[in-house]
Amino acid sequence: MCSFFLRDAARRVKRPFGPKGNWLLGNLRAVQHDTIGFLHHSAAQYGPDIQFYQIAFWNVYRLSHPDYNRYILQDNQRNYGKSTLDYDVLRRLSGNGLISNQGESWLRQRRLLQPLFHRRRIAALGEVMVQATTDLLPRWHMLAQNQTVFDVNEAMTALTLDIVARALFSLDVRQNGRLFSEAFHQVNEYFGSLDPVFAVAPWLPMPRIRRFYRNLAVMNQFIYDIIAQRRQQPQTGDQVDLLTLLLDARDEETGAGMDDQQIRDELITLLIAGHETTANLLAWTWYLLAQHPAAREHLEMELEEVLNGRLPTVADIPHLPFTEQLLKEALRLYPPAWFISRNAIEEDEIGGYPIPAGSLVSVSTYLTHRHPEFWPQPDQFDPDR
Repeated sequence: MCSFFLRDAARRVKRPFGPKGNWLLGNLRAVQHDTIGFLHHSAAQYGPDIQFYQIAFWNVYRLSHPDYNRYILQDNQRNYGKSTLDYDVLRRLSGNGLISNQGESWLRQRRLLQPLFHRRRIAALGEVMVQATTDLLPRWHMLAQNQTVFDVNEAMTALTLDIVARALFSLDVRQNGRLFSEAFHQVNEYFGSLDPVFAVAPWLPMPRIRRFYRNLAVMNQFIYDIIAQRRQQPQTGDQVDLLTLLLDARDEETGAGMDDQQIRDELITLLIAGHETTANLLAWTWYLLAQHPAAREHLEMELEEVLNGRLPTVADIPHLPFTEQLLKEALRLYPPAWFISRNAIEEDEIGGYPIPAGSLVSVSTYLTHRHPEFWPQPDQFDPDR
């Protein structure tokens, strides 16, 4: 009944054009069957800036014009919350970490975490990235010599997990965190499956849902054990990991730190944000290089000219412009975070269309990155844009 009431209310207001779908599920099946194809088709047929469609009982306003995106995420962000289904699902894994948090609690956590992203800290992480990558190279050389085909996405997933674990815990998961690594892989894979049953009924005793909670319990125990150990034996010296920074973080106004639960939530959030997103970017970059030999040759020439056979450092980044262009073009074509959802708290207006309170607003970064007003030949790979 809720579905019919929401749809009836939506029909009474001026709406953007968009695909109609069927009377019961809206466009749910089309989105589940081919999400990217649905986005392309609807943008081509109804325009790229703003659309309205329904998915089950949700009224969705899909945005892709940069001005509209900025309005939702920055200019009027207080009116657009994270009380959406995808964030509810995320909280079952990451709790109230920075990505899923909102309101005053988010602001407090943002202040506490700010030192983690200082330029000097990021530079120190460069050494961790180089070391983890260097450790991987002998295996890649062996695979190349034997002309062995392997899954580059799996390789990048393992590499980025190794880097993030070293940065967070000073831990080599390949040697000392095998159970955690396996549990995290299982949890991440299940999340990626977008199981609709888990989204709406996570309490059902289905085998795949129970397996998720078992693996999550393994992850939690591992993280809480490390937190307890680090509280008893704090790190000393100049080289400290992100866990130490979280333990030492204090609110400037109250002087309060974070309890174990909040630290756990932020660690899981950093694992998610720094692991799969980066792995996806790297995997797509390898794919694009394989498809475009001229770009690969340009990249190799730049690296040879700047590095001359030595290992890279963060200081080299300003001298590697094509490398940066290549990664940005891969991000444009295949953004890891390809949509961002918000719920309208109060009625608003975007692009001349009223947005009723309770509507789901979806910022499509995928379509923004291919908006023809801003990107000539948007589907083409062109690092020189």
